[in-house]
Amino acid sequence: MKVTILGSGSATPSLLRNPSAQVLSDDYENYLIDCGESTQIQLIKAKIKTNKIKNIFISHLHGDHYFGLIGLISSFNLSHRTESLTIFGPKGLDEIITLQLKYAGTSLIYPLTFFELNTLEANLILETEHLTVYTIPLYHRIPCCGFLFKEKPKERKIIKEKIPVNATFEEIVLLKKGVDVLNFDQSVKYYYKDFTYEPIQNKIYAYCSDTAYNETIAEQIKGCHLLYHEATFRQDLLDRATSTNHSTAKQAGKIAQLAMAEKLLIGHFSSRYHDLSDNLLEAREIFENTQIALEGETYTI
Repeated sequence: MKVTILGSGSATPSLLRNPSAQVLSDDYENYLIDCGESTQIQLIKAKIKTNKIKNIFISHLHGDHYFGLIGLISSFNLSHRTESLTIFGPKGLDEIITLQLKYAGTSLIYPLTFFELNTLEANLILETEHLTVYTIPLYHRIPCCGFLFKEKPKERKIIKEKIPVNATFEEIVLLKKGVDVLNFDQSVKYYYKDFTYEPIQNKIYAYCSDTAYNETIAEQIKGCHLLYHEATFRQDLLDRATSTNHSTAKQAGKIAQLAMAEKLLIGHFSSRYHDLSDNLLEAREIFENTQIALEGETYTI
């Protein structure tokens, strides 16, 4: 899995950064997470295949997280999309989009489905053959949640040069599943560890958009390989962060530390910050393996 940052700014427009949006990709699908203004342009710049976007996740209904959605939906229509699209978002999103389409006189030629989120609980909202997606309850001024993406365990890999000449297809399937192959008398014919590699570790990605400092989420996202956590302010503006239900870079580092994350990406920066080096240093004081979420950059999980 990998994540591409399309926007890492906060609500106030800035020439330096775009509003929140990013794409999580695996070998099968692109998952769009939040969709601020300019997301379409950023998708084009990043050369991301929009026809592989089947699911969109909107964390909350502040405009910098979804004002680009109606444009993207309309562009899908103009490009003659036929595949269905599912949008996961808080209560009211379906009403907003439906009203916009109504008064634009737009009839979609592809199926559009809305999945209303309960932002107060950690719930499984999507399960595919390859991953699961859960909500992460967050504390903000309006209903808001993050998203936890978990790859399903992968099969073991066959060591091709060791495949027994007489092994059947069914026996190879068992070995890949980590099951020893037995003879009729129940003795072991092939030990799976002798003929397979260890599977690639299934990855976990946690996306925590706008939120006040909230230690309770650490347990749910514990052990994630990559954590994206908002860091709107630096610690000298802690009062401002608290009053607006946002976090500081230092607090983002603390959440990563408590969650025992492998790596932290900080984003959703206030437009007041032109140089983000101090933001990065502040987070690294608590959690060393921190990086700035740079727009246009892709981070392997």
